[in-house]
Amino acid sequence: MRGYLMRKGLQSSVSRFSTLSPSLKEITVTFIESDGNEVVATGEEGTNLMELAHENDVDLEGACEGACACSTCHVILDDKIYDELPEPTDEENDMLDLAFGLTDTSRLGCQVLLTPEMEGMRIKLPSATRNFYVDGAKPAHH
Repeated sequence: MRGYLMRKGLQSSVSRFSTLSPSLKEITVTFIESDGNEVVATGEEGTNLMELAHENDVDLEGACEGACACSTCHVILDDKIYDELPEPTDEENDMLDLAFGLTDTSRLGCQVLLTPEMEGMRIKLPSATRNFYVDGAKPAHH
């Protein structure tokens, strides 16, 4: 197979992909649930906070499954980490406007990716979320 790939000029692509095994750093953070329960969670760099929470049975909803179409994965970050993150997109800000208990350091967990700088970070969950579908809101008929 290797000889065939070399004849076809594809060897460099195969080698480049087969030798790529980036060692992603493991980052440990602590989620503080609304009842004060603390859950220590470790995930790979690049994992979003919502996925990390779900992998560790943290009570963070994520009704839209990370599509940035709700505010149920609302988290509250430390000032230092918040200031180091890229600015929220307009779409994220629109969803945050719907979040319960919005703070100056609120973000959507589905939009925040783990970085090495977050090692040891403490992430607060709000005391409630707004899930309009579950909470009984009914769409208006036109």
